[in-house]
Amino acid sequence: MNILSKITGSHSKEDEDFLFAMKKILGFKPRNIDLYKKAFTHSSLKKTHSKNGFPLNFERLEFLGDSILGAVISNYLFKKIPKGDEGYLTQMRSKIVSRKHLNELGKDFGLIKFVKSTISIQNFGDNIHGNLFEALIGAIHLDKGYIYTERFLYKNVIEPYVDIERLEGKITSYKSVLIEWCQKNKNKIKYNIYEDTGNDPLKHFSVKLSINDELISKGRATSKKKAEEIASKRAYYKFQQQINS
Repeated sequence: MNILSKITGSHSKEDEDFLFAMKKILGFKPRNIDLYKKAFTHSSLKKTHSKNGFPLNFERLEFLGDSILGAVISNYLFKKIPKGDEGYLTQMRSKIVSRKHLNELGKDFGLIKFVKSTISIQNFGDNIHGNLFEALIGAIHLDKGYIYTERFLYKNVIEPYVDIERLEGKITSYKSVLIEWCQKNKNKIKYNIYEDTGNDPLKHFSVKLSINDELISKGRATSKKKAEEIASKRAYYKFQQQINS
């Protein structure tokens, strides 16, 4: 924002449209539009601050937003579940702030349409949605403070999505469940990972999951971790009855 805009409060048509969209999402009018514009600036643009030359993208805001989100959720769980011990509260928090859930929130808000990048939207992985949501939280915190951020998260995350009873039965890592079950029953589990890009523009990995040297399931994704989780989920449902017995 230039000096004249700061004095007169005027904005470009693009900024006015952006402000209107942010107000609709946030439920309040942002004070510092630059913070929110930064929350959607991807590192591929290689933008830097004019004064100090530091990188200007959403990554630092994403870091801050992740921390603030964790603090708000921790505070909520601490008050909501007075009998919960540290391990239980940590597990519940990880379910609420899981990468999958954050990606879903970012998609629900349609944040991807605001991102400024040299990379085509189609070439972003799912995690961009959660990253933008965390960056937005960081921007809210710097713009309006902790109380406003907490209110936003209660209204848009905790009240509509957090159901303690449902979350207790939610699996956040099928791989962990499967490994634990195999160890308990002295079964040998192995993940065979290899690159499987094919004709895709992005690098892909495939996984073959074997138990006791028998091929059980396969998974394919843009990261090794995702491919392992896909294969683990498929294996889990094959052995669900034995695992839960």
